[in-house]
Amino acid sequence: MRRDPQAILDAEPMSRAQWATVMVMVGLNALDGFDVLSISFASPGIAKDWGIDRAALGLVLSMELIGMALGSLTLGGVADRIGRRSTILACLVVMACGMMGAATAHDIQILSAWRLLTGLGIGGMLAATNAAVAEAANARRRSLCVVLMAAGYPIGTIIGGSIAAVLLGQHGWQSVFLFGAVVTAAFIPLVLLVAPESISFLLHSRPANALERINRQLTRMGHAPVEGLPAPVAARREVPMADLFSADHRRLTILLTLAYLAHIMTFYFILKWIPKIVVDMGYAPSSAAGVLVAASAGGATGSLLLGLLTGRVRLLVLTITAMAASVLLVCLFGRGASNLTQLSMLAAAAGFATNAGVVGLYALLARCFPTRIRATATGFVVGVGRGGSALAPALAGLLFASGSSLSLVSMLMSLGSAIAILALLGIRHRVAEAH
Repeated sequence: MRRDPQAILDAEPMSRAQWATVMVMVGLNALDGFDVLSISFASPGIAKDWGIDRAALGLVLSMELIGMALGSLTLGGVADRIGRRSTILACLVVMACGMMGAATAHDIQILSAWRLLTGLGIGGMLAATNAAVAEAANARRRSLCVVLMAAGYPIGTIIGGSIAAVLLGQHGWQSVFLFGAVVTAAFIPLVLLVAPESISFLLHSRPANALERINRQLTRMGHAPVEGLPAPVAARREVPMADLFSADHRRLTILLTLAYLAHIMTFYFILKWIPKIVVDMGYAPSSAAGVLVAASAGGATGSLLLGLLTGRVRLLVLTITAMAASVLLVCLFGRGASNLTQLSMLAAAAGFATNAGVVGLYALLARCFPTRIRATATGFVVGVGRGGSALAPALAGLLFASGSSLSLVSMLMSLGSAIAILALLGIRHRVAEAH
């Protein structure tokens, strides 16, 4: 009888229980997508009610990105210590409170504080879900499952944006945050029922009841229980964060962080500013939400296509190709369009490329780092990346306020994807080894 549960999971076909865990993580990332962009859906109404200009609005749009940076940096390490499931549950509570608080805000300062709190929960949850998906999948489907999880983000903005358009047509901007709070809270019992702690984490952390918990999960997945566990890997002196900068991982950590930081700035420029740009062209806020949904639909398509191609084309090649398309399509979006249909098509194309690049980066993170530091690595890369990318909405706001055209701002913001390509070229040998 094989005694290594991880070897069983890696070699055997994925069970319904494993796919169910993956689907819950897809849903959580969809929730992430809606929660992050809820401020974008609400921003035209906020600007109108409170009389704030683009520069001030850009700062508000950046607040949850700062929170995400703090959450990813601090809570990614927590997920490697206490577990993926416990971290996810705690983050859901924080996110629900933040969304509910945003719905009650009456000024920029209070709203910014609640968005910061929401971002804290989102950042921590994202680090944990990326690790949880990688550890729920078998070896053959691991990259596909991580890509599917990341595809939940644009799916969340599609569904959430469609609902937001209806809510904004009948109620005030506060209704968007109330909806987000309710849906976030509803995920807590779902995680408790469907998403147990990962076997990989239990093997690494070895709690007192590890064998019992692992066998319970193996049985749930349709596998025979094991009589004992393999010898634990010898403990390392480095703490997980320090291990990221050891000789083995330093170059990988730095270049993936740079790639994520640069590309996510381009990504968030498109997603954060579309509603305001469309409203300023003379369209209604509900129409602006529709254009953002088109961008998200393009993003979902890009994510799913990248996932389908991972079995045929090297992941690094796919990711770099998507980023090259991102540079071109974001520039084209900046040239504008003569009507709402053309604008939606351009937004969808830009969303296709930018989101495909993001999900490719998540898959690279899951593939390149070992279990003991996987959540920490994801948290660090996402934390630094999203923290730095908080400059993107604010920078675009300042450029617009200074009189720069949409074409010029879009061209400048597209450079993030170009920088990311250069960074990924520097890790091509390490990715080949991980494969």
